[in-house]
Amino acid sequence: MDDGIVRSISTGLSQKGVRDHNERLLLSLMLRHGELAGSDLARLSGLSAPTVSGILRRLETEGLLSRRAPVRGRVGKPSVPMALAPDGVLSLGLKIGRRSAELLLMEFTGGMRRQLRLDYDVLRPGPVLDFLTEGLGDLCSDLSPAEALRLCGLGIAAPFEIWNASTLSLEFPEWSGTDLRAALADITALPVLAMNDATAACLAEQIYGRGKEFRDYAYFFVGSYLGGGIVLNHSLYEGHRGNAGALGSLRTIGPNGESRQLVDMASLHLLQTRLRDVGLDPARLSEGPKTWAALARYVEPWLGETAQELAKASLSTCSVIDFEAILIDGAFPETIRHQLVERVRRYLATQDTRGLIVPRIEAGRVGGNARTLGAASGPIVAQYLLNTNTFHTTEIVDQAG
Repeated sequence: MDDGIVRSISTGLSQKGVRDHNERLLLSLMLRHGELAGSDLARLSGLSAPTVSGILRRLETEGLLSRRAPVRGRVGKPSVPMALAPDGVLSLGLKIGRRSAELLLMEFTGGMRRQLRLDYDVLRPGPVLDFLTEGLGDLCSDLSPAEALRLCGLGIAAPFEIWNASTLSLEFPEWSGTDLRAALADITALPVLAMNDATAACLAEQIYGRGKEFRDYAYFFVGSYLGGGIVLNHSLYEGHRGNAGALGSLRTIGPNGESRQLVDMASLHLLQTRLRDVGLDPARLSEGPKTWAALARYVEPWLGETAQELAKASLSTCSVIDFEAILIDGAFPETIRHQLVERVRRYLATQDTRGLIVPRIEAGRVGGNARTLGAASGPIVAQYLLNTNTFHTTEIVDQAG
């Protein structure tokens, strides 16, 4: 686990591959369950006690684990729980949005050390790259030499079209002709991992939110534009080209009976547009729950329309894969998230569900910071945690060569 390359899991693992697989398994279990004794890890992993003991000693020596106070009062020797060391791994995450960029320094267990933000009216590459360059210097200047060595990479969460040259000129004309990967190589020597921004939000929910409660689920993130993600067998599923779970592209029907995409019918930009049309500043939505309550005249109809679209989209999604649950989150206050989820549940009860097993509709937990947190999680998952799917397509570039 000392390089930045994502290994595929196959049936023909070398001895080093087996060791890495088992290390990832134990680290993933501790991230999911919290501190655990070696005996508990052996039971959960199916590995022998001596194998677990050897791995734990190695990971503790590497600084990835820390010992907790012995648990006494049981028959036999006191057990010594082990836990992830928060500063055992550090990671950087950059979220590139349509109206803002955020840069985060995150610890192994999800703790956020520092976060920087840049707001803009138009998404242009120059200011974003300058923000990244200056921000990396700012965040890393506070690290000790030992902590700097624990930086495992930079994750970047951005709209899929930014990485897709065939649609750049349509969605983001300012980025046409910009080789983002080459620009990143000039800024940092860290391994750089790129993913869709909604996929990153799903990853954050899976690792640090309610995703631990479910084996398989679909995830909707309602930001300025709606996106989504898919989790199968406790792991994010990205698909062959890294764009699985593009739920914003689901088909729906517009107000005049025309074919539309879900992203055009259930996103925050619709509410922002309504506010702008009546002379109100959409930026007020970032002020918090009291402002959302004060704007109830505009928020209420948007909630109803968005919930209706998400209810239909949830059934469409579950007609392809029998998901245990649908998780819904977004860039809005917790009270709005729960209102939206409750309305989706009510609308779902009125839909034609013949041939389907209706999934649970649940609220996500991470909230508006999910995309940035997910970006920072990407390098940690790629290098330290277990992916239970058969392949992993997130691109990680070892800038150090």
